[in-house]
Amino acid sequence: MDLSIFDIFKIGIGPSSSHTVGPMKAAYDFVSRVDRISRIENVARVEVDLYGSLALTGRGHGTDRAVLLGLSGENPEEIVAESIDAKVGQIRADKKLALLGRHNITFEEPTHLRFNDKISLPFHPNGMRFAAFSSDGNQILQQAYYSIGGGFIQRENETRGQDSQANRKSGPYVFRSAAELLSIAAKQNLPIWRIVLENEHAWRTPQEVQSGLDRIWNTMNACIDRGLRTEGILPGGLGVRRRAAKLARKLRQESGKDPLIAMDWVNAYAMAVNEENASGGRVVTAPTNGAAGVVPAVGRHYESFVERANHEGIYRYLLTAGAIGMLYKRNASISGAEVGCQGEVGVACSMAAGGLVAAHGGTNDQVEYAAEIGMEHNLGMTCDPIGGLVQIPCIERNAMGAVKAINACRVAMREGGDHKVSLDQVIETMYRTGLDMQSGYKETSLRGLALHTIEC
Repeated sequence: MDLSIFDIFKIGIGPSSSHTVGPMKAAYDFVSRVDRISRIENVARVEVDLYGSLALTGRGHGTDRAVLLGLSGENPEEIVAESIDAKVGQIRADKKLALLGRHNITFEEPTHLRFNDKISLPFHPNGMRFAAFSSDGNQILQQAYYSIGGGFIQRENETRGQDSQANRKSGPYVFRSAAELLSIAAKQNLPIWRIVLENEHAWRTPQEVQSGLDRIWNTMNACIDRGLRTEGILPGGLGVRRRAAKLARKLRQESGKDPLIAMDWVNAYAMAVNEENASGGRVVTAPTNGAAGVVPAVGRHYESFVERANHEGIYRYLLTAGAIGMLYKRNASISGAEVGCQGEVGVACSMAAGGLVAAHGGTNDQVEYAAEIGMEHNLGMTCDPIGGLVQIPCIERNAMGAVKAINACRVAMREGGDHKVSLDQVIETMYRTGLDMQSGYKETSLRGLALHTIEC
């Protein structure tokens, strides 16, 4: 498997990996390709069309802003989140866009950026098309992209997402299913996390892998901490108030009085992350932005409430969770627009459950069992955000997913690894369920809570 843990865990900005991070990367990729073909200074006009789910919920998810930033030469991992409002505001006020930050063209909405909410491109619900023209009206380049979940993008007529490098050699342990992963681990007498680590060492030095994992975990923790101290109303017009900071204050006062207070803290951690995501802050896809709170919350629970927890346990946690995420990415989908929220919070729950077993030192069979439980009880979960915003039900849903992951870990470790439904079977079931789901329940805001709940 040529997927890396750093493909699954990517640092970016909110509110959506598929609707914000992916389109920003696609826009940047497009203008970079134009520059290589013809030099960006030869461009007089750029036109952008958004289709399907990107058009239906793109405004609520900030897709239009992401496109403007990507065309300007910004990328999700490095952009300063606090600078975004000013950058986008300036572009819209001046009606001028500096392609790659150096070449100004006129850019007006909706003339040059169109939302085609009645049309979908054939490969994936999250489609977009970019076109660049010279001053004499000739087309320099046209390219369609798909944002296929988790910040992964794919050019039309290409068979792999741009994050899975075409020239990346295979690691020493190639697996495409959980069964293959367990078989390799058994033959090598290695835990799953070690299999993933050895593969990573084929692409990066041990020091690079360790520093990369530290960066991911530090970013997750920083996001929790920001969310636990920040109050106010989330943007978007729903008037949703941040709750994590208030909850954390109450829990600090009640510490030691409630035997289930650890679960309350898990709720606070998860909501803190997703409130940050909803406000456009810096988060880690895990495996998506909409599900970004589950893995950090469960990891923070391990650090804060588990005796003998240590940083090595966090490494085991992230490496194992990443392996599980790779299986879903390879064999199903992590796109809410394609398979509903079971592909986002459901996958995150599965990842966190298996990862937590590894952090506790559990067996490979227990890891697989916990991951299976984590998804089995999220099958069929719809993606129906109210107002196209990653707020209701998304913020609370991450808290529910995190608590469920901890319970899945406990069930698997108490019972051992003997169970009837395999992780591979539940992954295939999730994907088939998603394909059967009506499109109105898959990140379009056309059904479910999004349609039947009064916005107030």
